[in-house]
Amino acid sequence: MKKKLLVVALVVALILAFDQLLKVYIKSTFEPGESVGVFGDWFILQYIENQGMAFGTTFGSQMWHKLALSIFRIVAISALVYYWIKQAKKGVRLEFLIAIGLVFAGATGNLIDSMFYDFAFPYDPCMVFNHLEGSGVVSDCGFFGETETRHTGFLMGNVVDMFKFEAFWPEWMPLVGGNEVFPAIWNVADASITTGVLLIFIRQRKYFPKNKEVESTSEEVTSVEIKPEDTSEESN
Repeated sequence: MKKKLLVVALVVALILAFDQLLKVYIKSTFEPGESVGVFGDWFILQYIENQGMAFGTTFGSQMWHKLALSIFRIVAISALVYYWIKQAKKGVRLEFLIAIGLVFAGATGNLIDSMFYDFAFPYDPCMVFNHLEGSGVVSDCGFFGETETRHTGFLMGNVVDMFKFEAFWPEWMPLVGGNEVFPAIWNVADASITTGVLLIFIRQRKYFPKNKEVESTSEEVTSVEIKPEDTSEESN
């Protein structure tokens, strides 16, 4: 178990380090909306922030919406740790433990953003990523006038995203022709969660083998006790 723990801990630490270092680099050096090509024009780094869940999906505008999402992440991470330890004690496959570790690392990476980024970096309420209609928090944004912006503080921070595919479906394809293949912008943490979940889904038969019932097909042999006959002759 100790060896498995070290392997998974190393995987988690590497993912968290890469996720946070890249986010800090993007947030410190890129302008909002700035993009740089990584592999030609089809895969780019583009700096955005999101206030909600994975891949930029939103959850709500009230303070309790964001707080509920962050608390859910904490509960989910705690449950993953408990489940991981329980499975490790059972001696399950290392690959399965790594898959759980990938989900844990991704969830933790995005949680770190929400917990600390409002304190680690200057907060500009007028940046478009921080606009949130319905929040009830009003900021004076000069030329744009008074604007509703998001709540700030512990567990309230945005999540930094940066990866984007600039790939489009061919025009001749029905329904999706000309649309982006994958329009969401994501980060290392999102990719880690997705990879872990896909591994568990695809490899579930290996991770959760079913116990095959062995049916006895042997015939019952009835032992018949034969009593020896008394063959002794009566002597006249």
